Amino acid sequence: MTGTVRAGRAEPGTGPVSDMDMAEAERRDLAALLATLTPRQWEMPTLCARWRVRDVVAHMISYEDLGPAALAARFLRGRVLWTNQVGVDELASRTPEQLLELLTTHLRPSGLTAGFGGMIGLVDGTIHHQDIRRGLGLPRQIPPQRLHRVLTAVRTNPRLGLPWRIRGLRLQATDLDWSTGKGLLVSGPGEALLLAMAGRRGIATELTGPGRARLAGRIGQ
Repeated sequence: MTGTVRAGRAEPGTGPVSDMDMAEAERRDLAALLATLTPRQWEMPTLCARWRVRDVVAHMISYEDLGPAALAARFLRGRVLWTNQVGVDELASRTPEQLLELLTTHLRPSGLTAGFGGMIGLVDGTIHHQDIRRGLGLPRQIPPQRLHRVLTAVRTNPRLGLPWRIRGLRLQATDLDWSTGKGLLVSGPGEALLLAMAGRRGIATELTGPGRARLAGRIGQ
């Protein structure tokens, strides 16, 4: 599949950039990648258990047009825990081309993903972008300002299980000025720390420090 979506420009090294602007840039970067994928790549697995590339993309855009009533209905249907899967199932019949079109028409988060000034869309988009890229073996360097913001935003997120997963640990990025927590040290690239914090398996081997084994055990590997 080919397309004309252009990658977003990296954030400037200085000066404030809003979460909403960074979320839009992240989605634009992802759309640029998706436009280059083959049909086979759309069907390949990602770091999200049981979700293919197409499923992750469907999840990311499945909340965009939901009003309060529709959102409540989806949570009820999914019994809260399975709400994300409900959204993926609703878009299961869409082709890769249609999913990409939906993403490109929703580059700026709306609805639920616009929550907290776009922070939800930024965190969700950045983590899932890496889920896709790592699954396909297509690494990238997340713009440092964007990565720093996401690392800071997720560290106390109970929905991702982070307070429990990193309790008693000090996480220290080796490629940017960021750290959090107290306790046994776990260090490594910021992107690897982010995915490990989010519970992605197979990432802890990229980290070092006396707390690495504890973090890996909590992830389940």
